[in-house]
Amino acid sequence: MSDKWLTATASDLGRGIAAGNVDPIALTENYLNAAETHEFSTRIYTHITRKRAIIEAAAAKVRADNGLRHSLLDGVPISWKDLIDTAGIETKAGTNLLSGRVPKQDGECLSNATRSGLVCIGKTHMSELAFSGLGVNPITSTPPCVNDHDAAPGGSSSGAGASVAFNTAAAGIGSDTGGSVRIPAAWNDIVGFKTTSSLVSLKGVVPLCESFDTIGPLCRSVEDAAHLIAALTNGTAPDLANSTLAGRQLAICKTTTLDDLEPSVAKGFETAITMLSTAGAKIIELDIPFMPEALSLSAALFTSEAYAQWKVEIEANPNAMFPEILERFKSGVRHSAVDYIRNQKRMMQLRREYAAVTAPFDAVLAPTSPIMPPNLKRLDTDSAFYKRTNLLALRNTRIGNLMGLCALTLPTSEESVGLMAMSSPFTEAKLLRICTAMEKAISF
Repeated sequence: MSDKWLTATASDLGRGIAAGNVDPIALTENYLNAAETHEFSTRIYTHITRKRAIIEAAAAKVRADNGLRHSLLDGVPISWKDLIDTAGIETKAGTNLLSGRVPKQDGECLSNATRSGLVCIGKTHMSELAFSGLGVNPITSTPPCVNDHDAAPGGSSSGAGASVAFNTAAAGIGSDTGGSVRIPAAWNDIVGFKTTSSLVSLKGVVPLCESFDTIGPLCRSVEDAAHLIAALTNGTAPDLANSTLAGRQLAICKTTTLDDLEPSVAKGFETAITMLSTAGAKIIELDIPFMPEALSLSAALFTSEAYAQWKVEIEANPNAMFPEILERFKSGVRHSAVDYIRNQKRMMQLRREYAAVTAPFDAVLAPTSPIMPPNLKRLDTDSAFYKRTNLLALRNTRIGNLMGLCALTLPTSEESVGLMAMSSPFTEAKLLRICTAMEKAISF
């Protein structure tokens, strides 16, 4: 039975604990052993928090034995991206600019999760300061992609995705500023959920662009995502029972998001759409003519805010950084304050226009990423390829951040191809119900 624990959903493990079939201490030991002995352990984890995990698992067992569990996931081992503060553990967001940074207390989302009984199994690698969708980090470590160990894992929550995909954590918590939860989830065939900005507290999270930063889970099912969000926010998971696609109006954003799809991506997306239609959803192609303009705003908005955040640290020690990430940060100086403010105002107007044009639909669909995981060696030796691939990887996911949406990616029939569903701000409960039905429809 213990071997099956390593591939079970977090929710099923929680139900096993509640039924007395899963011992939280044994479960945690299983995951700790898997994390510590895995061939890619040091490429996935920055720290494995064994002592903390065992203490938390023991407390979860006492609660379970006495019928006092705090949540469905009480006693389930979870990994945490290395930009979420963890008391007494170095948290340096994948950069040597922050070497030796040891917070005194947990970030608020981790504190909330701990109160819900989740077990912190360790901290995971990430793109440097979360500023890449590829997950490549020569400074600390680059995790592997589950389907091709010589390919990029997706970022910036690279280790979070790998920790789940390689069965060393029941779920992982990451961050998403332009696609950093959804890309590693898609490329590693798991579920990734980008929450609406401000839904999950950023207190005690190393920032990139606070205007766009969000926290969200990478996990094995939509149900897991629902319960993980509840834990992160000290909230209640929505009822996902009897979710159906019958009568649902789903739009395919055909402007830009369907351009330049690699063949496997096109195949996976088309197959998923057919299965959704068969399950009763009404699928309509939707032109959003201002989408190219919205995407064009991102360079000034993201790089200006990111460099404003980290300018002092970067200029004090630029040689400590991965050159590709350093260059991306420093590109923020190309944009004036006037450019930034004009773009920000225009983005808010486009958000209103997007809300109006998508109002008739329950969700908007797109391929999560238009490309497959690129080869690591080529990324390392071809700077132009790195830059082009990074921007393309983030193209579709970035829509959700620019428009202020919540969004979820599901695995499809094709390896490393995700189907993304986007919904209005703060409609997480609705989107989770829709995606529960979508998950059933495209299961394979």
